[in-house]
Amino acid sequence: MIHSILIANRGEIASRIIRSCKKMGIRSVAIFSEADRDALFVQEADTAVYIGKSNPQASYLNQEKILDICKQHQIDALHPGYGFLSENATFARKCQEAGITFIGPHPKAIEEMGSKSNAKAIMKAHEVPVIPGYQGEDQSVATLTKAAEEIGFPVLLKATAGGGGKGMRIVQKPEEVAQAIEAAKREAQNAFGDDELIIEKYIASGRHIEFQILGDQHGNTLHILERECTIQRRYQKVIEESPSPALTPELRTQMGKAAVKAAKALQYDNAGTVEFIFDDQSQQFYFLEVNTRLQVEHPVTEEVTGLDLVQLQIQVAEGNPLTIKQEDIQSKGYAVECRLYAEDARNDFLPVTGTIQQWKTPEVEGLRIETAIQSGAQISMFYDPMIAKIIVWDQDRMVAHRKMHYTLRNLLCLGITTNQDFLAQLFATPAINQGQYDTHYLANHFDYGLLQNTNQAANYPAGIAAALYDWQQRESKRSVLKHLPSGWRSNFYEHQKVNYDIEGQEEELSIQYRHIGQQQFEFIKPVADHSSSNGEEKPSIEKSRVKLIDTPPNQVSFELDGVRYLFHIAKNQPHYFLRNEKLGGFTFALKDRLPEKEVEKVKGGYEAPMPSQIIKVLVSQGQSVKSGEGLVVLSSMKMENTITADEDGVVEEVYIEDGQNIEAGVLLLSVKSTVGSS
Repeated sequence: MIHSILIANRGEIASRIIRSCKKMGIRSVAIFSEADRDALFVQEADTAVYIGKSNPQASYLNQEKILDICKQHQIDALHPGYGFLSENATFARKCQEAGITFIGPHPKAIEEMGSKSNAKAIMKAHEVPVIPGYQGEDQSVATLTKAAEEIGFPVLLKATAGGGGKGMRIVQKPEEVAQAIEAAKREAQNAFGDDELIIEKYIASGRHIEFQILGDQHGNTLHILERECTIQRRYQKVIEESPSPALTPELRTQMGKAAVKAAKALQYDNAGTVEFIFDDQSQQFYFLEVNTRLQVEHPVTEEVTGLDLVQLQIQVAEGNPLTIKQEDIQSKGYAVECRLYAEDARNDFLPVTGTIQQWKTPEVEGLRIETAIQSGAQISMFYDPMIAKIIVWDQDRMVAHRKMHYTLRNLLCLGITTNQDFLAQLFATPAINQGQYDTHYLANHFDYGLLQNTNQAANYPAGIAAALYDWQQRESKRSVLKHLPSGWRSNFYEHQKVNYDIEGQEEELSIQYRHIGQQQFEFIKPVADHSSSNGEEKPSIEKSRVKLIDTPPNQVSFELDGVRYLFHIAKNQPHYFLRNEKLGGFTFALKDRLPEKEVEKVKGGYEAPMPSQIIKVLVSQGQSVKSGEGLVVLSSMKMENTITADEDGVVEEVYIEDGQNIEAGVLLLSVKSTVGSS
């Protein structure tokens, strides 16, 4: 029997494994890096051991150090979670050699499926349908380019190791192949330590459907139904659900049998996932890959079946035969999951870092939150930006979607920019509610303009909330002249003025405290008057009477024009993070009354949009570049981003070098424009 488990991972999956360990009476041992010293999963574990610096290579990917800790603390078994070392066959073997039970499939299965090219060959041999493509040892750019041309464009480049969209590129035409191959190889090498690629015929309209599989060490194998993960951005899953709205009972049976056939071909002996691409036009499905680990979205399956997949993983790893049979697996109701990320949906979903000052989830029947976040948690540049997984179960699919939308409107994650409003908008989209989408729905059909906060009517109460919050903070600190009204002026009619920058738009408010003891205010807002006969805008003002209702900690409630508003607020001078259930989230800054002179921008300069590591400088001083050409490759939170040239020019200066860690706003290089020159 297993008595102790080291969790070679971090964040929410570490917390999830710890829960099952406690349930089974197994001692949990967490490892943590410098950045994770105060993380919730570290507090939850029975034992926690410092492993190294924040960089994953020095901590969560340091195999020898992890094995040393196992030896020092008499560990029976190791659970790798997902990501990091979870699909590393060499590490699984090292665990076995050290007498540590690796909670996952046997190393040979990991090795065989670790190469997508080898996986396709095995599946083809066992009559599992596969997509036409190239997989081979010759990884030269010339060979890959020739293969892409033979398959026919568009094609999909895909790293044979790992997943999560890393090392993947769609190539539409021949002239894009070479650069795409280099970028995909580099990203795959950085993420998985392996740059091998395969090429597949790109299916333009498909659905991503995966089957949970489970096997034991006695030859028993079964599937635990499907999850649909079609809603994706840049190959990253956004929404996962079960059952799939696209599958008929007959199709479910066919795909389930194919998944079991794939598992048996590998003599699979733990939890895993067989992924398929389903063409809903032809009703054909094709094998994509086997994930030889627990999936991020495994709670969806747990919610519809009532099974604890982590517990089953541990029991199988102990050598116990499966006690459930295929006919025992029944789906009850419907479950949906979405992923809350620290990323700015209004700025091309760039990842962000910072401190979560307020974290609170609403009470909704059927709601399950998987996270290792609490108020005060830090989001660092070193790891994936996922904050939490939000899962909702209900008997009815549409009701579950409605509950998810309600949850996303009321969940509090303040102090950092997230994709929360983007997710809420998805669950208010009829096509998504009705299951009418393919893997390109977000790219081709979703209106990202809905995310831009251009609603002046919403900005106004948000600005009032911030002004009232600041007023209350000042009032609570007043120790003298309390008999005078707040904001008193010798000229009674002069209002206090405050200016906010709300998502790039300036909001000017004037405030005057009108009724002592009743906490009533008059707000004045400048507005444009278009009623003049010549069509010119005339400055005008809008006056509002506002009554402050209550200011509990980090909240403000007030009445404006007969409507009551409640805003939750976190402040990190000079930035405000606000959320209102109806109006959504706001991030804005208080403009300084005596602003410092802005640092003059370097003409033609390119700045880092986020805290990053410089992966590769693609240009050198004096080099000519074309518009759209790559300049610098940055990596932040395990994802690469390429800074491209805005226009034709010549590189004047390069201020950074490969491997350098930088903060947001750092000047990377400057390019002198040649547009218009002879």
